[in-house]
Formats: sequence, C-alpha cells, structure tokens
Amino acid sequence: METIEIDIRGQLCPATLLVALKEINARGAQLRAGAVKLRFLIDNRDATGTIPESAANMGYGVAVDRQEGWYRVEVFGRQ
Repeated sequence: METIEIDIRGQLCPATLLVALKEINARGAQLRAGAVKLRFLIDNRDATGTIPESAANMGYGVAVDRQEGWYRVEVFGRQ
C-alpha cells in the first residue's frame, strides 16, 4: 500500500478540510481498493475533528495520532 503524505500544517479550517476532501475525492477509487492511504500532517486542532468526521461519513477508515505540536490524520479504505 502506498502512503501519500500531504503536509497542510500552518493552514486553518476550513482550508485544511477543503484540501483533505479534494485529495480524498481525487483518490477515492484507490482508497477503496486499498491501494493507497492518505496521511495528512496538520497543526490545527479543529481539523482533528472535521477531517476524520468527514472521511468517516464518506465510508473511510480514519486514524488520528498526536505528535509533539502537530497531528497525523490517516485516511484509508475499510477492509
């Protein structure tokens, strides 16, 4: 599985959510097939709720991992 990393640290919501949704929609077939996983690097706390909630509502799996001063949000196809 390929991991595509998108660094959107420094951006605020709703910009972070819009970037994430654009990437999720562009790679929807690959995500559902399990070929790719998207990893978003963010430092906006609001995005730790909006991105995972939106991706989950679209049927994707989501994992949020807090790092020191930022967050990693991974979006992947559910098995």
